Amino acid sequence: MTTAAGSDIWTRPAELLRDLIRFDTTNPPGNERACISYIADLLGGAGIETTIRARDPERPNLVARLAGRGAAPPLLLHGHVDVVTTEGQQWSAPPFEAVERDGYIWGRGAIDMKGGVAMMLAALLRARAERLEPAGDVILCALADEENMSPYGADWLTREHADLFTGVRHAIGEFGGFTMHAGGRRFYPIQVAEKQVCTVRATLRGAPGHGSIPVRGGAMSKLASMLRALDRRRLPVHVTPVTRQMVEAMAGELGGAQATALRLLLRPPLTDRLLDRMGERARVLDPILHNTVSATSLSGSDKFNVIPGEVAVVLDGRLLPGFSPQDLLDELHGLIGRDVALEVIRHDPGPPEPDLALFGMLAAILEQADPGSKGVPLLMPGVSDGRFFARLGIQTYGFTPMRLPADFNFWSGVHGADERIPADAVEFGTRAIGEALRRHGTGP
Repeated sequence: MTTAAGSDIWTRPAELLRDLIRFDTTNPPGNERACISYIADLLGGAGIETTIRARDPERPNLVARLAGRGAAPPLLLHGHVDVVTTEGQQWSAPPFEAVERDGYIWGRGAIDMKGGVAMMLAALLRARAERLEPAGDVILCALADEENMSPYGADWLTREHADLFTGVRHAIGEFGGFTMHAGGRRFYPIQVAEKQVCTVRATLRGAPGHGSIPVRGGAMSKLASMLRALDRRRLPVHVTPVTRQMVEAMAGELGGAQATALRLLLRPPLTDRLLDRMGERARVLDPILHNTVSATSLSGSDKFNVIPGEVAVVLDGRLLPGFSPQDLLDELHGLIGRDVALEVIRHDPGPPEPDLALFGMLAAILEQADPGSKGVPLLMPGVSDGRFFARLGIQTYGFTPMRLPADFNFWSGVHGADERIPADAVEFGTRAIGEALRRHGTGP
């Protein structure tokens, strides 16, 4: 493993990202130790206090603190260094070689989220090198295991070592601050809220039998009908406050027919018809206007010649803020009927109503860095480690800024093949986070 040396690596955040990508932290199994050790060495070499906490020595979490002058609460920066698998994907560049080509850095984790970690780490090292004394302490937390629901990462750390985050009210994490092009304008959605994990097991029963004698209307047939209903129909429309603020802010910038169409999305009787007409453009809007489920795993007979009397499918459910697991079960029964037994097998409550105290500052940083753009609040369709820090009363803002070209599809790179990020976007994000460290706690 070749890693960057020297105390000035913060001046080359794109190179820092390439170093991080070269650590294969595919989860499972994770094996984040070498990557975390590299980060710890950089911070220690800069004289920044560092603490390691681990449930498993091969899965450590790092907490570093840059002292401030005590005029504001600490600001937390948190990001994970584990990545999802590349198995079964066709890449045009080796996913852990961090190739730089055509102005992009290619590799697993470039966006999710070693790119963000590189920005945070470079900004913190720069603050130390330039002798910045922030209004409050700055805490950097490099985490393991986010891609597997964090039992060795943020979930465990916030339960067992909450004292490390005493006094923190606000945090910066994933995702947000990336360019979204719409109607000839540039928007920067900043995550202020996220959906909730609500995993459901759906069980269907019918007559069993021998595979040579078909059974009509059995458990497998019922499963097919259920999956067809989930594929063809949506759960009910819900317009949450953050989504309303995002759509209204974008409409206010666009004006005309585009503004009218956006505002009509906020009228539930019309929402789904408009989404159907929007095609690919609805990919992000659709899940923030509905509770959703996706069928992800299936169990039935393990014998080729046995017709099962019972089959079960796991549904990855995602709840909008303010909704409960029972709300999801009721909506599902309304869609697929009462013949399906539903059981909640995991629920991670989401953060409460968002605290927008830092939103204005973060939006202003991006609007000034990219004149003519507009920062807007975002409800993230997925979840992040922010939900665990929310248990400690900490509001996370998705703020890993990236100035992206109009032809770059941000979401297709997340967990996909050929994940990549513009090298200059890493520089852009590092400057933006550095500006946040300077401004935090200094007043409006």
